[in-house]
Amino acid sequence: MENRNYRDRDGGGRPNYHRQPKVDKMEMVFGLRPILEALNAGKTLEKIYLQKGVNHSISQEISELARAAGVPISIVPIEKLDQLTRKNHQGAVAFLSSVTYLPLDEIVASIFEKGKDPLLLVLDRITDVRNFGAIARNAECMGVDAIVIPSRGAAQINADALKTSAGALNLIAVCRENNLKDTLHFLKESGIRVVACTEKAEEELTDVSVDLTGPLAIMMGSEEDGISPEYLKRADVRVKIPMTGQIQSLNVSVASGIVLYETLRQRSKA
Repeated sequence: MENRNYRDRDGGGRPNYHRQPKVDKMEMVFGLRPILEALNAGKTLEKIYLQKGVNHSISQEISELARAAGVPISIVPIEKLDQLTRKNHQGAVAFLSSVTYLPLDEIVASIFEKGKDPLLLVLDRITDVRNFGAIARNAECMGVDAIVIPSRGAAQINADALKTSAGALNLIAVCRENNLKDTLHFLKESGIRVVACTEKAEEELTDVSVDLTGPLAIMMGSEEDGISPEYLKRADVRVKIPMTGQIQSLNVSVASGIVLYETLRQRSKA
């Protein structure tokens, strides 16, 4: 399923992932058998919609394969499927992903093997596609090796996300993980510090004690309530962006740009 061929980018140590194809809209697959064949063929699916109340052996097989591949499934009424397509969908509609998700463990191993320090961006429940696209643009510009998202509760990588990213999603690796808790454990076991950007932190981003060099995973939270408590407590460091205005909050894409810039600044001097 994954594109596993990556190499140094411009000799700078960042993996060079094959450019993703430019997509105007996500391609739809409908019908139980075509979706099952797409999964068996290793196609990268963004999401699957299955009709509520339909118990079919093929739909059960689709569910099992989708769970194993980390593909989100929504059980919906037939009216939802009829809105998606007028074709004979047989109670199942899926969308092919606009990008190819890459294996996080192989990316991390590849970077370490080259003697480089990984810089990853972990996104917890960023659901707005334009925010996600803007974050991807920030990440690519600031030297992030890969973006990590959950298989559920994340923005669909569609045409709007691709456009807002200004092409960055064609260049940067995206990893879709079934369980972010397990992912954070894996990163820490791999020697990668997890830095959470949160308004609940006491340390400020500009404090001299905040070290953003070395193997690092920066975690940003949802637009509504920030990083989930279960993930926040697993962070090695918590930092907040110093602000003097009355609003005291930033759009997550803006916040990511600030944190990543400070990270790039520190790492360029290390």
